[in-house]
Amino acid sequence: MAGNSFGALFRFTTWGESHGPAIGVVVDGVPPRLPLAEPDIQHWLDKRRPGQSRYTTQRRERDLVRILSGVFDGMTTGTPIQLMIENTDQRSRDYRNIADRFRPGHADYTYWKKYGIRDYRGGGRASARETASRVAAGAIARKILGPEVTIRGALVQIGPHAIDRGAWDWQATAENPFWCPDAAAALRWAGYLDGVRKAGSSAGAVIEIIASGVSAGLGEPVYDKLDGDIARALMTINAVKGVEVGAGFAAVSLSGEENGDEMRMKDGRVTFLSNNAGGILGGICGQADQFDPTSDAHRRCRRQRGRDRDARPSRPLCRHPCRAGRRGDGRMRPRRPPAALPRHRQQCLNDHQRVVLRASEPCGNPAPMASF
Repeated sequence: MAGNSFGALFRFTTWGESHGPAIGVVVDGVPPRLPLAEPDIQHWLDKRRPGQSRYTTQRRERDLVRILSGVFDGMTTGTPIQLMIENTDQRSRDYRNIADRFRPGHADYTYWKKYGIRDYRGGGRASARETASRVAAGAIARKILGPEVTIRGALVQIGPHAIDRGAWDWQATAENPFWCPDAAAALRWAGYLDGVRKAGSSAGAVIEIIASGVSAGLGEPVYDKLDGDIARALMTINAVKGVEVGAGFAAVSLSGEENGDEMRMKDGRVTFLSNNAGGILGGICGQADQFDPTSDAHRRCRRQRGRDRDARPSRPLCRHPCRAGRRGDGRMRPRRPPAALPRHRQQCLNDHQRVVLRASEPCGNPAPMASF
């Protein structure tokens, strides 16, 4: 089976099935002499660990990670790092009645159609259990990035119920079972999901991920764009059907001058008055667009000259008044920290921007056999 690896300079390959003896990951491209121990990885796995609330799968896994290679005397050696997490709470008997049936909304049929065989126990390789391996790889990526880069995620909508962004509090994400930054919304969601569960149904959700302290200049033009790689990484998570960067598809309703992020010089550095581009422009970190209206609309706006300290109005250089994009509805499970490190290198600049992404997903499946 191809397609089990992600990345180039930093590359990881996950392995294992939901109800097999273990799952794991091989991480390559890690520089030598990086301090690394199992607790560095376990910290993030504990945040993802299943069974911590009634709103997630009730499968009870300790998710204890073991480092099998690539680390000596508490430091990385520069060779591939293999991590293993044993499966200890598989209940394969719960799935016997679907051994010859295909579940809607799952990969049962497509795996069987492609390979002629499928592991029906918990979804096998297609189970969201696989994401524990990604989180383990992401823990190593965080060690490489260092404390200067902060990556945080929050659940911002379940079903039709969105948070009040005016009440956003990062501290609140650690104080409720939804990783929600709005404490009042978390209380409403609890009642809403209890009703959904009693009805034997499920609901979709939207998460938002923000990376701060990312060096400007990361990303490659055209086919290896930073936002393209990030979107690809997120789209490989089970059930994700849509990714937005910055204002995303809401940019369709903005005029060019509203959507364009104007720049100013402050303390000798370029700063942006807004972040509709999500921190990436042209595939390079610094500010970005994602199917946005053309910024150079037929109207004067203020542009920052490269080496001057003032912003001056200028006429547009573009003649294309709009662009279009397609959007997929989405599903993504909360409590899954971002775990992707892109292929890109920084070639100049030291500015920092914020990358904002959104992805959507169903908040689990209420059926008893849906544990993974």
